[in-house]
Amino acid sequence: MKLAWVQMQTWSDELAVAAIESGADALILPEGHSEKAKALGRTCVISPGGDLEPGKEVCFERLRGPEDETLIRSLLRAGQTVVIAGNWEVIPVENLLAYGNGRLLVRAASGGEIELALGVLEKGVAGVVISSDNPAEVRHLVNMVKRTAESQSLKVARVDGIGRAGMGDRVCVDTCTSMVPGEGMLLGNSSGFLFLVQAETGQNPYVAPRPFRVNAGPVHSYIRVPGGATRYLSELRAGERVLVFGPDGKAQEVTVGRVKIERRPLVLIEASCEGQSGSILLQNAETIRLTGPSAEAISVARLKIGDSVLTAVESAGRHFGVKIEETIREG
Repeated sequence: MKLAWVQMQTWSDELAVAAIESGADALILPEGHSEKAKALGRTCVISPGGDLEPGKEVCFERLRGPEDETLIRSLLRAGQTVVIAGNWEVIPVENLLAYGNGRLLVRAASGGEIELALGVLEKGVAGVVISSDNPAEVRHLVNMVKRTAESQSLKVARVDGIGRAGMGDRVCVDTCTSMVPGEGMLLGNSSGFLFLVQAETGQNPYVAPRPFRVNAGPVHSYIRVPGGATRYLSELRAGERVLVFGPDGKAQEVTVGRVKIERRPLVLIEASCEGQSGSILLQNAETIRLTGPSAEAISVARLKIGDSVLTAVESAGRHFGVKIEETIREG
């Protein structure tokens, strides 16, 4: 999860509320304002006497030359959280990300700087520090961090097989976010071959749309979660975070509100892409839809062999949900 910290040079109720309500992970405050922030909502305060102490749990360092880079690298190797306190350039930040074990954050004053920071060496910095006295701008920039935290290159796969698969314990993942047509979750039987299953946003004569829900498949299925990891659907609980993807591969983190498990008839769908194959089990119902190359929704009830669907295909396997390089076959 990418971090969005908001720094306030002087106290402002309106600015603090904007930061907390937009989902900022922490407030960096002058000394003596921690209790004011806590009165507005549950939040982490970085301040003398706050939740995290500057110079102890969080180090603020300048990056002006090789000597500063060496110091910051040593702090990161020791597992420290470091904020680059002034201006920064891409190449020195790339060097730090290549060697560090701790968390590195940089200042970002615009949407362009946020995109640049979160894209350095593809994985990006751990987060950004936003400094603005405009509450509307704070809301916009924090929201941008949260919505552009991760992305996934999606590829077109060919459907090779469709068949009934008996009964199973199917999971609906109800989130605290309303999704739009085309959005959904990456799911499947193999962590290296996931299908984009859309939320229940479409109109249907049998049931009202539920744009907060993805009918995600049986309890054993993998789901992509923040940090490039996967989880089993059976593991998800209310309050945890999962990823919602658009057909362009861009992701946003959302909060699980409820996980509903019911026994339902299943259908097995098999597909192939670039020499790799994968499969997914889904409830056998018209309201469950995969995603076509043009973001169109394709109901599993109407899916045909030869149809094209969007998938996320990787070569690496996973151990406890974390990507690793070893020989693993999942069918």
